[in-house]
Order: sequence, then structure tokens, then C-alpha cells
Amino acid sequence: MSLAERVRAAAEPHVGDDRVPGLVALVARGDDVWVEALGTLAIRGAPVRRDSLFRIASTSKPITAAVTLAVIEEGLIGLEEPVDRLLPELANRRVLTRMDGPLDETVPARRAITTRDLLTFTFGFGMVNEMFGSGTMWPVVAASEELDLCTIGPGNPARQPDPDTWIAGLGSLPLLAQPGERWLYNTGASVLGVLVERATGEPFADVLQSRLFGPLGMRSTGFWTTETDRLATAYGGGPDGLAVWDEPDGMWSRPPAFADGACNLVSTADDLLAFARMLLAGGAPVLSEASVRAMCTAQLTDGQKSFGGLGREFFAHKSWGYCQGVWETGAFGWDGGFGTSWRVDPARDLTVIVLTQRMFESAEPPPVHRDIQAAALSG
Repeated sequence: MSLAERVRAAAEPHVGDDRVPGLVALVARGDDVWVEALGTLAIRGAPVRRDSLFRIASTSKPITAAVTLAVIEEGLIGLEEPVDRLLPELANRRVLTRMDGPLDETVPARRAITTRDLLTFTFGFGMVNEMFGSGTMWPVVAASEELDLCTIGPGNPARQPDPDTWIAGLGSLPLLAQPGERWLYNTGASVLGVLVERATGEPFADVLQSRLFGPLGMRSTGFWTTETDRLATAYGGGPDGLAVWDEPDGMWSRPPAFADGACNLVSTADDLLAFARMLLAGGAPVLSEASVRAMCTAQLTDGQKSFGGLGREFFAHKSWGYCQGVWETGAFGWDGGFGTSWRVDPARDLTVIVLTQRMFESAEPPPVHRDIQAAALSG
């Protein structure tokens, strides 16, 4: 069975109105590319096409890391530089004595937050698995929700305020951990967008366009789209089947107040392939080889990983680079909770991209992603 046949055989059983209404699966090995576009953009809707748009959620994170590294290479910010100069809202931090404790029970941060801390998700704020097993909402989580930060849970561009208001809100909250102490998910990438915006004096969306999307030909990637006929309807699972979470003319049909680099891009399979190929080629024409190597190399210490990640086995076979997972095999990439996955395996010169419109129901990618990745790796 050919690779294309294996990928199609792996994908087809998962497509249906009660499963995944539609998907695009792309597998590239060297110059060869295989694409399967199956199902529909919405239940009983138009067919999915190769150039269909999907909300890529946390698959946005590696893109944010790359543009941050580009701005670092321009000399506008430093990798080890404290963020206080550009983000005074995050200077002189306080840290909770207990992550689930009252907001006024804090101690001083031992040091400033650096750009590297944001890239590695070790700056002291974000999601941690214990939050979701608690019987009551932690005070810091409740306060984050009241401020509409939308950084603990799914992104929501309809709620988030403008970047200055967003970072001021985050700065009003204590950290959950000391800077550099442990890995905490998500928020670091959101902060990077504000840092890059202030470093360049340009809106974050414009920085992405000039430093990445334009040079790489990623013409369909952005924080919103006018081509809503190409955008899949987003669904979440429920007791009575799939439920609509966002329509094509919904939250991603207009410019957001906050361009959230952690989770809010839309993209296509071919645009994500262009991004992967840039990394496989050593960064040209947008990054240096040294930046790509750092981004795609495990950056966490054993101590930082010892607290766990998003689940008991989260760090069993992987670590974390800059805004993405790095596996023991040398593969790197990340998933998006709205239904996407992106994996690059340099040893095999292999890229596997799966775009669906069904939201994840746990931190682990659903079987459709795992099965397609396994089929691509089996040859």
C-alpha cells in the first residue's frame, strides 16, 4: 500500500457527521506531497478542499516563537533580556505562596522575567493540570476570567481586550510560580505577541506578515479572514452529538482586539507546510540556523519538567523547545485544541499536518490525528 493509500485509509473511518465532519491531511517527504481533503466544512455543508481554512489554535504557538526569534535577530529584544523595559506591567512580580491560594498571599519574585522564559513557558503563569482537577475554581483562575484574558482555557477573540489592557490585566495578577521554576502552558505565547508588538512599534499581525507570512508565501494565514466560505465551522462534542462552537461568520470573520499568538490564527495545510519547510531548511529566508536549532531543541531542565505538564505522562517522551513540543526522536511540532496537529520529523524529512474542525476533548490529540501520523510514519 502506498503512503497516500495508507493516509486515506487511516483518515476515512474518522470522517462523518457524528465524528469529524471534514479534514485535510497533508504528508510531505522531501519534495513529494500527498494531500487528502475529505468530508465537509460543516455538517451537510460544502466539501472540504485542499485550501480550506481552519482555526489552528495552539498550532499558532510555533509561529509566534519564530517571529519572536526574527525580532531578536534584528536586535530589538534580547533572548536573556528582562522584559521590564518593554513590559513594565510584568516588572516586580509577586508570586502566590500556593497556586490555589488567595491572591493576597504572595512572596516577591526572585528575579525578573526574560524573553527566554516566555519562549519556554517558564515565566510563572499559565495552565497547569491541577487546575482542572480541582473541585472549586482557583482564585487566580477566577480573576483571569473576570479580566477576559482567555488564557486559561480556549482562546476567545470576541472577549479579549486590546493588547495594552490585556497585559495590564495579566500584570495585576500574581504569578503561580517563580520565574524559571516550572513549565506552565499557554500564556507565554500570548505575552510574546505583546512584547514583539512593543519592540517593533507595529501591530503583531503586521509583524507576522512582514517577517514570516510574506517571505514564506503564507497567504492564507492570519487572525481573521474575509473568505468565510473557505472557513470550516467549529464543533465541540456533546452528549447529543456535535454542537456548533463558532460559525464561519463568527469570531474569526473580523479583526480581533487582541491578536493572540498563543491560539488565534487561521491557516491552511499548505501554509503550514511552507512554515515547516523553512525550519527544515535551516531558517532561510527568515531565520538563522542557530535560531531554528534552539527553537527545535529541548530547552527544559529536569527540574522544570518534574512538576509535570498537562497530564501524568506529558513529559514521558518529549520536552519543550520554544513554544512547541520536542520529542525524543528529534521530531517537533504542536497541536491545536480546535482540531489541528502539526508534526515535523527532520530525520525522515517528513511533515504531517492534520486539520479538522472538531475540538479536542482532552490534552491528548484524538485518534484521527494519531492514526494519520502513524500511517505516515509506517513507511
